[in-house]
This record gives sequence, C-alpha cells and structure tokens, in this order.
Amino acid sequence: MVSVALKDRVTDRFEQYWLLARFDRPIGILILLWPSLWALWVASDGKPDLLVLTVICLGVILMRAAGCVINDYADRDFDPHVERTKQRPIAAGNVTPKEALIVFMVLCLCAFGLVLLLNIYTILLSFVAAFLAASYPFMKRYTQLPQAYLGIAFGFAVPMAFSAQTNSIPAIAWVMYLAVILWALVYDTMYAMVDKDDDLKIGVKSTAILFGDYDRHIMAMLQSIIFGLLITVGHMAQLGAFYYSGLLVAASLSVYQQQLILHREKALCFQAFLNNNWFGLAIFVGLVLDYLLR
Repeated sequence: MVSVALKDRVTDRFEQYWLLARFDRPIGILILLWPSLWALWVASDGKPDLLVLTVICLGVILMRAAGCVINDYADRDFDPHVERTKQRPIAAGNVTPKEALIVFMVLCLCAFGLVLLLNIYTILLSFVAAFLAASYPFMKRYTQLPQAYLGIAFGFAVPMAFSAQTNSIPAIAWVMYLAVILWALVYDTMYAMVDKDDDLKIGVKSTAILFGDYDRHIMAMLQSIIFGLLITVGHMAQLGAFYYSGLLVAASLSVYQQQLILHREKALCFQAFLNNNWFGLAIFVGLVLDYLLR
C-alpha cells in the first residue's frame, strides 16, 4: 500500500515538473534550437562534430527548460492574475517555489555537465549563458525591453556553438547573434501581444506595451534588418542559392506573420509566434542543402 502511494506521489511530482519545464510544449525548444544549428552548420562548413552537435542540442533543451522554470518562479506573483498562465504549476499551487528552484538547479547542473565535455573557452562562456538565462525573467520589472534581453540570453547559444566547434568566435558569429537577438525580439513581442491587457493591469513591462500602436511597423522594420544581417552572413560564409532560397521562404513567412497580427487578435498573434518555428526551419534547411549540394 505504501509503495503504491509512493509511486503515485513520484509520478505526480514528475508530471508537475514536466509541465513546469514546459516539455509538453516543444515549440520553445525548436525556436531556440534553430539558430544554434544555423551557427553550428556555418561554423563547421556543414560538417559539425558529432559530440558538439549532441551537446549543443541537449544543452538547448535543458537550458530552455531551466529558463521556463526560473521564469515561472520569478512570475509566481503575476501568473495567477493572467488568464493564459494561471494554471501553470506554481501559479496553481501544484509546485512550491522551493521545488522550482531545486528543479532549476538540477537542470543547470545537467547542462553544465554536458558543457564540461567541450573546450575550456566554451566552458567559460557557459557561465555567461547561465547568468543571462537566470536573470532574464526578472527584466520585465526593470526594463521595457525584456524581449530583447530574452534574445541576448537564449541567442547566446550562437557564439557558444562557434566556440565549441572552432574554439573561436569570428565576426560572422556576432552578425548572426545580432540577427537572432532581433528575431527573438520580434517573435517574443508577438507572444507578449497575447498578454498585453493583463500585463498592463499588473504592471509588467514588455515591448508589446512599449511599441504601442506602432508595434507592427517596428516589427516589420526589425524583420527587414534581420534579413539584411542574414544576407550578410550568407555573403561572409560564401553561401549559395539554396541558402538564399531558404531566406526567401523565411521572408514569405514574415509577411504571413504580419498578416496574422494585423488586427492584434490574441489567437492570431499567438499563431504568428508559433509560425516562427517554420521561419527557423526554413533557414536551417537552406543551410543544410547549401552545404550538402555545393
């Protein structure tokens, strides 16, 4: 009888921690994974080291999960008042803040254990990455640009991928990193548009609020800059037609996203956010084909 009760307890805790880390919603993993793979393919001329590829992919999965956990911990007083987040494990009272911190530390330690398999340069960079990921959720209290900080934090996988593959961070890595920061600023603003009304009520800052009625125009401008930077990456890496075809597909997806957010309907803004998965995939497929068929 005791063993059955213990098994049920363990199962319940595992399910709640799984939800807390948002493993049930892999869209966040994918959006963070694509730029990491862009970087790794360019850094390796299309032939990434298997160990580096494995560590980068698993590291993205673990750190995205850790980011979700620390985000919910930071927002534990806000989430119960937001329609979209009030059923999250901490907000609903299914996971305590102390449990969340423990889960966060375990995920970070697992990610760090993986990084130890790489070179010392990448190990040192991982401390910067961990600080950025842990501090991001608190930025919405102090800055109107938390979405930009998100890009800085989770886009840091780009220089880390170059470092892991080449033991250096060349200029092309920083150009790509800037493109990824701006991309995150765009898609996370679309995400923030869903919560804009609730955020205004509870005093949370976001670019969706900061940009106001010019949100679509500013995002369109940022999307144009992103493509300028990605074209620059293609020129620096001497990429060919398949890469630029991938950019063309991504550009058409950006136009579609602008159509989705035209009237700022919450469901369509969220759909625009989700569509960024295909944006990232299109560029990655273009890169893979370019290196494979050149």
